[in-house]
Amino acid sequence: MHNLFSKAFLQVLICISLINTPIAFSQPTKPQQPGIASAHPLATKAGYTILEQGGNAFDAAVAVSAALSVVEPYSSGLGGGGFFLLYRSSDELSTFIDAREVAPLESYSEMYLDEKQNVIPRVSLDGPLASGIPGLPAALVYISENYGRLPLDTVLRPAIELAEQGFPVYERLLVALRVALKVDVMSPKFKEIFLPNNKLPDVGYVIKQKELATTLKTIAEQGHQGFYDSELTKTIINETNKDGSIWSLADFYDYQVVERSPITVAFKEFRLTLAPPPSSGGTTIAAILNILAQYDYKQMEEADLIHLIVEAMRRAYQDRAAYLGDPDFVNIPINKLIGLDHAVKHTETIDLTQATPIHLEDNMTIALNANKGTETTHFSIIDNQGNRVATTQTINTWFGSGYMVPSAGFILNNEMDDFSAKPFAPNRYGLVHGEANSIEPKKRMLSSMTPTFIESDKGIAILGTPGGAKIITMVLLSILNWTNGGSADAMTSLNRFHHQYLPDVIQYERDTFSKDMIQELQSKGHNLEEIADYGNMQIVTMQKSNGKVDTSSDPRALIDDSEVDYY
Repeated sequence: MHNLFSKAFLQVLICISLINTPIAFSQPTKPQQPGIASAHPLATKAGYTILEQGGNAFDAAVAVSAALSVVEPYSSGLGGGGFFLLYRSSDELSTFIDAREVAPLESYSEMYLDEKQNVIPRVSLDGPLASGIPGLPAALVYISENYGRLPLDTVLRPAIELAEQGFPVYERLLVALRVALKVDVMSPKFKEIFLPNNKLPDVGYVIKQKELATTLKTIAEQGHQGFYDSELTKTIINETNKDGSIWSLADFYDYQVVERSPITVAFKEFRLTLAPPPSSGGTTIAAILNILAQYDYKQMEEADLIHLIVEAMRRAYQDRAAYLGDPDFVNIPINKLIGLDHAVKHTETIDLTQATPIHLEDNMTIALNANKGTETTHFSIIDNQGNRVATTQTINTWFGSGYMVPSAGFILNNEMDDFSAKPFAPNRYGLVHGEANSIEPKKRMLSSMTPTFIESDKGIAILGTPGGAKIITMVLLSILNWTNGGSADAMTSLNRFHHQYLPDVIQYERDTFSKDMIQELQSKGHNLEEIADYGNMQIVTMQKSNGKVDTSSDPRALIDDSEVDYY
């Protein structure tokens, strides 16, 4: 894999200056050909099929999203939600479709605490009580109706066929199923579909999902109402209530996606289009870049630079914990968080020779979760007209809550764990949150999903990745690589490291740091831990000089045993 920290990288950081004013670009060349990068070749194929039928990037996004819901059920699905970052070339509109799940009407702030006000283990992770109201079906309909060209039943046809006719089991799915077996929360319908004869299937075994196909057909024929106000809705609620959910008809009837303005910032000659709250990605990345912009790197050694980036990550994630939540419920000081004045105040607390100590309250326990960070999924798309989409969608952890709705065939999310069950009590990813992210009815939980566009006169990059709390730092490192002349393949194969304020540790992939580098960082007071490779970044880039399009899927997670060549 590539290392981020070349001499050229050190030199380019000297020139970073983040500003919040628009950058004008020359009229881009149209792409030579469309490009799609997704986590599964059958989903990528579905997107290209829709483009070949006359659809645009937004139609293809609906097709890819729905197909991933069928063939990558451990990462996302109709029982979850997502963020769709869109750019329409005809009027240069950039917009953000928030299809995040929401808390049920009967939820309350202390619903996962025991009588002593301690978090009950796993209750926000396992089973229907852990599930927010799904948003992905609403997004598919909304994007199709408002941005697509083709009828909804046309763009959902590839996913319906995959569910009806089946798809072959691949090794990565087996890895996820082994995790699910170990946790042992799979519902009976889940086991029926994915564990034939109550055993792990072999690679190549064809998984068919007739109930999921029927649900997709209902959405294709009836649109939003088909999922959120129909006989199907009543069935979903009745079945999940029997198994512990607190969902109601009103929860589904009230659900709508929210179309928001993205965060747009500029540094050097690049414009970044970032995800706004309830994503924490945009403000956190902007804050980190603003902190880096305050320093002169000309004489900085590599270890000092890594130290500084980690200290910037530490402070930006501290802001994340303190300020961020659902913008429809919480007054978030976005301009402050992405502003230079705030970054300057952060730099006043940075010691370039020593890591900043974090003092925890005596009763605060932070558990480090060194998961691979591969749950969730992302795809990136550009079409022949230059329309583009970056989408990250999820059911949270692998297979979400582990509960499949029997008659509807989709797995429920466990996104309620992304709320703050108790202020500064860590969630599944070791992240802590304050009161701004507490549980309230109809509230969206904070997310790390960070679909992103990068643009300059030279080119465009469309990117994102799964990875829980690590999503933000993965996207950050890719931004730094691209703005230093990197390529799509270089960004997906970067060695990665991460710090998120709490727990106070630098997590890094094998071969990211040399032994000497590790010792030098430890001498500055940093705690380090090597973890397994993580992430599954999907990137599409275009050169404006000639319209050349490149796609790249993360080498850590390629599905190469499906006999489909559509990467």
